[in-house]
Amino acid sequence: MHRLINFWPIARVISVLLLIIGLLMWTGIPFSAYYGESVLPLAYAGLTTVAAAGLLWLITQRTRRDDSLPRPADATIRKREGYLIVALSWMAMVSFGMLPYLYSGMLPDVTDALFETVSGMTTTGASVLTDIEVQPRGLLYWRSLTQWIGGMGIIVLTVAIFPLLGIGGIELFAAEAPGPTSDKLHPRISETAKRLWFIYVGLTVAEGIVLWVAGMSPYEAVNHALTTMATGGFSTRNASAAAFSPLIQYIIVIFMFLAGVNYTVLYLSLKRRWTDVWQSDELKAYISLVVVLTLFFTARICYLKELPLEQSFRDSVFQVVSLITTTGFVSADYTSWAPSLTMICFVLLFLGACAGSTSGGIKIIRNLVFFKNSYLEFKRIVHPQAIIPLRLNGQVVPGRVITHIFNFLLLYLILFVVGSVVLSMLGLDFVTAIGAMATSLGNVGPGIGEVGPVNNFAWLSAPVKLFLSFVMIVGRLEIFTVLVLFTPYFWRLN
Repeated sequence: MHRLINFWPIARVISVLLLIIGLLMWTGIPFSAYYGESVLPLAYAGLTTVAAAGLLWLITQRTRRDDSLPRPADATIRKREGYLIVALSWMAMVSFGMLPYLYSGMLPDVTDALFETVSGMTTTGASVLTDIEVQPRGLLYWRSLTQWIGGMGIIVLTVAIFPLLGIGGIELFAAEAPGPTSDKLHPRISETAKRLWFIYVGLTVAEGIVLWVAGMSPYEAVNHALTTMATGGFSTRNASAAAFSPLIQYIIVIFMFLAGVNYTVLYLSLKRRWTDVWQSDELKAYISLVVVLTLFFTARICYLKELPLEQSFRDSVFQVVSLITTTGFVSADYTSWAPSLTMICFVLLFLGACAGSTSGGIKIIRNLVFFKNSYLEFKRIVHPQAIIPLRLNGQVVPGRVITHIFNFLLLYLILFVVGSVVLSMLGLDFVTAIGAMATSLGNVGPGIGEVGPVNNFAWLSAPVKLFLSFVMIVGRLEIFTVLVLFTPYFWRLN
């Protein structure tokens, strides 16, 4: 049976996404007006985006009424439509999301505007702005908001309103939800998305209030709350988190850590289901990694740099949490500590926090499966007749899941190697090439080499920026969602 791709729900969803993006652009107008800046760039960009959404919506309405056109059997989003929606939606979001930069002249070059927008939407945090503090406040707010939008995935938000559109969203949620698993908090997928966004918004508001009370201006508190919970890392200061007091840095550490926890676990915590929370092997590994690495970094920095114990601890815990959660905030130049610590920081670019969080990277759960299965393989060698299953959270992990994770890890490594070679061919030195590729694929922000924590990406050539923009999207959508579109199997009609 031949099944054509149903483009009606695809266009319908993209129109709703563009409408949301346009309306969110206008939320930056009050900041521009308050600080005496021109409101026209955000106003015109929002108007353009809303108009495009309305036009696309009208086209879908006319298509449905036209009897001469083929009608879909239903409006259900199957797997192919789900993946196409995710890919095309991200193309639409970054295309229209860069309009405020272009209209204002803040980033007049299309390549730079695209790179900054992709970095924002993918919560990477790599920037081409050389002096952030002189930029218009309204546009910096939009820059922070792009990360918050991409944090949980605006598509998941749209899933929550799918009942109003008459479109089912389970396939879309599976394609967009971060991590290898998307444990459902509620039998209905729309209710799951609502609960995720309730937690996401609640934590964002809570952090904004706490940062304000701790001494940040309301404007900066809003911006940093948006980018922390998104694990994005865009700041309103050139020095990033290093520009703020130790108290504020500790607050950011706490919320970065929470942003790296699986949202299912956060939901169970709110329900006080502590037994279920502590059954999570991934959460235990996450906490253990942060504690062990922080203590190790603190001891090494205190000894090598002869810094006070409190500062050594603060810089250590901040950078460890920032890198593991792929947030990318900077409180110190970790590349100047010691070669061994720089190497560990480079490895952390690949790690990622928990699945089902807003962080990027490989995710701890995949690493857990890999190392546990590798350890069990030694047992299987000694006892070849024994059946030794891999267990996670007390449950046996199916073989197909293990295969999928191993394929992901291998493909991730291949992409990293090939991408690093491409960047070297485009003129980057070895250290910078692997640093830029690792941080872009993992959606971290700062890397090593000439794209380290005290540098930015402004000096890169246009081809390099375009290539890294594509890599950031591939990493944000966890590789398969994008690359499956380039396979012949995806486009076969049967």
